[in-house]
Amino acid sequence: MADMTTSDSDFQQLRARLHRAIPGGAHTYSRGDDQFPAIAPPVLVRGKGAHVWDSRGNCYLDYGMALRAVTLGYADARVNAAAAAEMEKGVNLTRATLTELQAAETLIDLVPSVDMVKFGKNGSNVTTAALKIARAYTGKRYVCVPRQQPFFSFDDWFIGTTAIKRGIPTEQSAATLVFDYGDTASLRRLFEEHPQQIAAVMLEPATTLIPCPPDCDVPSCWPAQSCANCSRREDNFLRQARKLCDNAGALLIFDEMITGFRWHLAGAQTFFDVHPDLTTFGKGMANGYSVAAVGGKREVMEVGAIDRPGMERTFLLSTTHGAEMTGLGAFMETVRIYKGEDVCAHLWRYGRSLQEAFASLSAKHGLGSYVYTEGPAISLNYITRDRDGEVSLAFRTLLAQELLKRGVMMPWIAISQSHGASELEQTVAALDGALEVYAQALEGKVDDFLIGPAIRPVFRTHN
Repeated sequence: MADMTTSDSDFQQLRARLHRAIPGGAHTYSRGDDQFPAIAPPVLVRGKGAHVWDSRGNCYLDYGMALRAVTLGYADARVNAAAAAEMEKGVNLTRATLTELQAAETLIDLVPSVDMVKFGKNGSNVTTAALKIARAYTGKRYVCVPRQQPFFSFDDWFIGTTAIKRGIPTEQSAATLVFDYGDTASLRRLFEEHPQQIAAVMLEPATTLIPCPPDCDVPSCWPAQSCANCSRREDNFLRQARKLCDNAGALLIFDEMITGFRWHLAGAQTFFDVHPDLTTFGKGMANGYSVAAVGGKREVMEVGAIDRPGMERTFLLSTTHGAEMTGLGAFMETVRIYKGEDVCAHLWRYGRSLQEAFASLSAKHGLGSYVYTEGPAISLNYITRDRDGEVSLAFRTLLAQELLKRGVMMPWIAISQSHGASELEQTVAALDGALEVYAQALEGKVDDFLIGPAIRPVFRTHN
């Protein structure tokens, strides 16, 4: 077990320094103290493969994987070498570079729905750019997003729809409409209530929720067979959304920050055989390097062109570092590795094994109704319930805490190519021990087993 207690002064000093220097103590809210058990290390020093090390030298098997951005493994030598080679070329030059042209062509060749692409450095910028493109192309106002999908952008148009509204004028999010993922009727109502006013529907193609009809459950044929040849393909929610958009003259935007480079190398849109007008990518596309992209049909993307005489201009994306060569070199090498080693197939296989391990160990400890995974093997989440059967953040904290004690950091489940047989064996052993404690806590009071407070939702009105 790792050497961890909440009272140790060095950890407390690090936490204090973080919060004194950085609002929130980290640059992403999901990395904050309130998202981890109190015994979690406040800072990490390095990562390699599927493991990370803290400031004391403790090693953890990691399932956070840089907020799902690392899909091959930390510090992959091949990707680092590709980035370093671009660094030697100057990193960022005065005019467009050959590297950014080659990177753009790589994404265009990879994803059938992408004819043109603009790169950025984070997902929020490219999702907001996609919305601007849609409004410029259609001349319409509203964008529709699913309430079940928690994050699309840090910009006001989206954050204003969440519980955290401080600092955001109401009018900034007034044109963002919310529907229920998987419920075609709820999306159709928005089109009926705002006729000829909806510019776009933006959604993640899948999460733990999938677009297939309810009686499909989680298809056992995945990933050997995709949904392209399914007899129920017309009932797929993505296809229904496609039809609603087409009928209303709206654009369909897929946010593939998480699904891209996991479900399929060419995106979940290829897996489900539903092609959007615009797509945003990020996270795993460069194995942790800062690269994001918005791409789509030529006629749509060309609203940002400057070589169309007399056309009204759209200020699309203009970023100094959007085409930074190091990240784009990492992206192209990541694609090469994916193609040569069928990385997505590995992610599916390992996910299936982890899914089965959770089920088996939960049953062993009599916890089948209290701790389990949901979603397909490529997109797992673990659910924790209390004695009354209610979803419990306190019990989620307890499980994460006990896994940390046993050297496994699992704030959520993100799998990489570096998760292999030995990592699965370590996870199974840690989960076995953690679930034993979970069972004890069900019989008593969970607070008696927690070291520190329970984790809390990011989107809450007060600290």
